[in-house]
Amino acid sequence: MADEGNVISDLKLDAPAANGEDTGPAAGVISQYVKDLSVENPNAPHSYQWTEQPQLDVQFNIQSTPVDGEVHEVELKIQMSAKSAQGTAYIIELSYGGIVGMRGLAPEQMHAFLYGEAPRILFPFARRILADAVRDAGYPPVLLEPIDFNGLYLQQIAQAAQTAEAEPAGNA
Repeated sequence: MADEGNVISDLKLDAPAANGEDTGPAAGVISQYVKDLSVENPNAPHSYQWTEQPQLDVQFNIQSTPVDGEVHEVELKIQMSAKSAQGTAYIIELSYGGIVGMRGLAPEQMHAFLYGEAPRILFPFARRILADAVRDAGYPPVLLEPIDFNGLYLQQIAQAAQTAEAEPAGNA
């Protein structure tokens, strides 16, 4: 397997300017917030009596939207549902946002930060909100496993490159 490198750690850092101003590349989360939270408990109180273990389904989506120049919003959309043969125990949907600032990064580094590193930073907070929502709905809290967002990002980039190589260049 070829060394794909780490886009974030491959930064070429320059020394600070003579006036002490920090002119090197920088990226970070400025703020974070719950954008939308929905908790559905459609079969309560009957679902509390169910004996069958529900199947948990978790879906993720990451979006990035430019806000102003060097500032972007990164949004984690997570849908979690617990269903069994007896019915749906709960459905929880969370949109968790973060305002991200980036300066002096190459476009590929910005993309990697927005879709790999920023979600990694935001996820633990979103995970806690989901666990609290499940608990507050009357069920044992669900603590999702950590996710390697940087690994998934590199995997998607490699997949996109393979797809581009596999597509025919055109007809003769």
